[in-house]
Amino acid sequence: SQDHSRDDEQCHGCRPQPREWIRDDPQHDPTVPNVRTLIVGNGGDADPGLVGQRLAAHGSTFERAVREYPREWPSLGGIDVVVLLGSDWSVYWESNSTEVEAESDLVRTARYRGVPTFAVCFGAQLVAHALGGTVERAPRHEIGWCDVGHLAHAEALAGPWMQWHYDRFTVPPGLSTLALNDVGGQAMYGERIFATQFHPEATPAIVQRWA
Repeated sequence: SQDHSRDDEQCHGCRPQPREWIRDDPQHDPTVPNVRTLIVGNGGDADPGLVGQRLAAHGSTFERAVREYPREWPSLGGIDVVVLLGSDWSVYWESNSTEVEAESDLVRTARYRGVPTFAVCFGAQLVAHALGGTVERAPRHEIGWCDVGHLAHAEALAGPWMQWHYDRFTVPPGLSTLALNDVGGQAMYGERIFATQFHPEATPAIVQRWA
């Protein structure tokens, strides 16, 4: 999670603009089967950036779930991939506990059904919370380009990576640590879930909005 306006109580997330990425990709091969991706993000903060571009290039269409309104989320039926974006929330705030538990249930349901899930920043923290890990205030925030230590897949995970967060997570049972640094876990995977504390989706435009 990340706070783009102050350094005290509020934290993390992503600052995206909703619809600019829901376009036909001219590079998309029409012979590739269509994939339906559910993007979960806060209202006005649902731009998956580079991740969305990559998914679109591989034939994905997108449905949107606004984090603040879980009763309006589409069914997981027919969804092929779930993407959980960041947020300026913290998982442990009482003020958004209802929404956090609804999204936690979504994570557990997707895992049970075998729907692949990719989670970023607050999304990664929420995955940890949903599956039995913990989330707490980090000893220091990470904002900007930060190094991560990789335990596996160095060719894909070697940093530095864009970060913007104030909280950290512990890896829950059933998932394995892929990367970490002295602040905390940076990537984890298992059971068709891949989650990163850093922001592989970030584009210059997204970072400019955060700032």
